Amino acid sequence: MLDRRGLLLNAGTAALVAAGGGLIAAPRVARAADAGPFKQPALPYAENALAPTISAQTVGLHYGKHHASYFTALNTMTQGTPMAGMSLEQVVMASATPEHQRIFNQAGQAWNHILYWDQMRPGGAKAPGGMLAQMIDRDLGGVAKMKEDFVKGATAQFGSGWFWLIRDGDKLALTGTSNGDNPMARGKRVLMGVDVWEHAYYLDYQNRRSDHVKAVLDDLINWDFVADRLVA
Repeated sequence: MLDRRGLLLNAGTAALVAAGGGLIAAPRVARAADAGPFKQPALPYAENALAPTISAQTVGLHYGKHHASYFTALNTMTQGTPMAGMSLEQVVMASATPEHQRIFNQAGQAWNHILYWDQMRPGGAKAPGGMLAQMIDRDLGGVAKMKEDFVKGATAQFGSGWFWLIRDGDKLALTGTSNGDNPMARGKRVLMGVDVWEHAYYLDYQNRRSDHVKAVLDDLINWDFVADRLVA
């Protein structure tokens, strides 16, 4: 299993953009040299690119209001503190304590959403392949079973939060977290995650969370990106 230093280095892997396609090969999370003030990365596609699965209206609100607000709050909270000189990943790790919960909420949500936007791409790989598919078969009963269990778990996640595909040591697993928490803060490798806060889907799906999660998995997740997360 990766230690904290390894997690930070892996989380800071540089993003690669393929010519013509705008494909992000690794999350554009702040690298170790990118200390605060923290900046929200640009959306890697137009606001209407995820429609009809996620409407332009939802993307505009979610990215332009909710995601942006986490960076504003994080910069305010960390100003004049040692965390202002850390990378975003380092802040997530350092603030995952009861005394820093308010900072952790903002840093976690800032990081979670960077992964969230970058993992989706219209026209991306529709199914896992290679080592990722083999590990899903071995650990999660195959792609169809993994998706079924993912939708069930995300739907059952109580209140606001996230549901994730993670690498825990040498095995894959599915897990949920509440609010702005994420498995990276618990020493796990995050491969893919779906936001189940109501603002992520309510304009398009109302209370049909399961329909939203299934549509994201089937139509928008770029499984090549997830595979890159597996080995980065």
